[in-house]
Amino acid sequence: MVEEHTEDITDNAGSADAAGGSESFAELLEKSSRPSERLSPGQKVKAEVVSISGDLVYIDLAGKSEGVIDLAEFTDKDGNVTVKAGDSIEAYFVNVQNGVRKLTTLLNGYSADSLNSIRSAFEAGVPVNGDVRREVKGGFEVTVGGVRCFCPFSQIDLRGGREGGIYLGSTFPFKVIEFGENGKNVIVSRRAVLERERLEKLDQLKSTLSVGMEIQATVVSLQKFGAFVDLGGVEGLVPVSELAWERVGKPADVLSVGQKVTVKIISLDWEKNRLTLSLKAMQPDPWSTVAARYSPDSKVPGTITRLTSFGAFVRLEPGIEGLVHISNLGAGRRINHPKEVVEAGQTVEAYVLSVDPANRKISLSLQPKVEPKKIELPNVGDLLDGVVDKVMPFGVFVKMKNGLSGLIPNAETGTPAGTDLKKVFPAGMAIQTVVTEVDTSSNKIRLSKKAIQEKAAQDEYDEYLESARKVEKSSGGFGSLGEILKAKMEEKKQLS
Repeated sequence: MVEEHTEDITDNAGSADAAGGSESFAELLEKSSRPSERLSPGQKVKAEVVSISGDLVYIDLAGKSEGVIDLAEFTDKDGNVTVKAGDSIEAYFVNVQNGVRKLTTLLNGYSADSLNSIRSAFEAGVPVNGDVRREVKGGFEVTVGGVRCFCPFSQIDLRGGREGGIYLGSTFPFKVIEFGENGKNVIVSRRAVLERERLEKLDQLKSTLSVGMEIQATVVSLQKFGAFVDLGGVEGLVPVSELAWERVGKPADVLSVGQKVTVKIISLDWEKNRLTLSLKAMQPDPWSTVAARYSPDSKVPGTITRLTSFGAFVRLEPGIEGLVHISNLGAGRRINHPKEVVEAGQTVEAYVLSVDPANRKISLSLQPKVEPKKIELPNVGDLLDGVVDKVMPFGVFVKMKNGLSGLIPNAETGTPAGTDLKKVFPAGMAIQTVVTEVDTSSNKIRLSKKAIQEKAAQDEYDEYLESARKVEKSSGGFGSLGEILKAKMEEKKQLS
């Protein structure tokens, strides 16, 4: 390689001499060693492999300028070199070392071997490989090429890493986020590398993921509000409400870190890079068949899960809860709060009152459903004995022997207008009435006292006619019938 540069310099020197000898050989040598194009740290370039020599791979950087990359970056685990002269590669500029441009293809972990290399990686924004040695106050000691660096707890992982034991002894790529005091204070971040990888993978997944898709994932973290799962470099959240059909107290009751699960995507928010997933959506909805398992009036076992001011919730099976309303807890007595009768965790047997799968509700009772007694209503025209219950401006209420109440309207009391009904019908007075109307939908009964009087008069008249017929028949004449009529009329007059 040096011979090629020497020939170029000699040619240039000859040309300079021909032009007047204005530049010396030393000046030309210095000029030839300068990069023909200025590169910025971290700049990405596309170049062709020129040759492989020793532990370096030489690449062409615009004509006669060359750069080098460590051969280790192109060597697989079996020691095989995976690149050859003429191959086109992409690399990132790191710095200039001894007049030679140093590049790397390892954007996820450049092997810095000195403090200068770390400085170059810092300036280039290229991550470096570091070994997590031990836990120190506030974070971890990380060794990069023999240089001690510091990684805060908050920068060791995407959500911080207080669980130091899982990181100790591991090698990770770190981004140098601070290079202070000439290398005496070097702060690195693994989180920055993971965040960049996550965003890159997220960009790739945007074109493939969609709501409703089912995808394999690995549980990576459990929080009070849900579980974070890895979808292959990108994390999504399964909220605690989406872990199971039944109520979940804490995610650790359902999942464990490292567990493989299949989840369904229920929401995508690319603006905030949020993926919301569901585990319960992969399981059958128990409410879809609840009507077949719980029928009204059936008796079912359950466990009381929680108490509220309006009743007690009872777990019947995973994902299915019913409510015992407070009115169905007291066995007929009034209670102020369910805790007076039951407690959370108690096993009970309840009776199903109603099932509403559409609204995901089951109404329960701790007492069997009591069918109301069938009321035997009287028929129109029946004579009923009772007692006066109370007098109202519109009529008289009568309590009958069968427990029913009926109303005698003012017009049916058989009294003249303006009569003081409270004097005529004092409360508790025995009274006989006749049924004039029955409303079976409301169990209302209308009665009449006047009809009783009219019926009595009619019965008396009928009796009178019957007696007259007998007398007429026995005497064979009409004179005796007239006498009987006269006598009867006089008798009636005296009674009235």
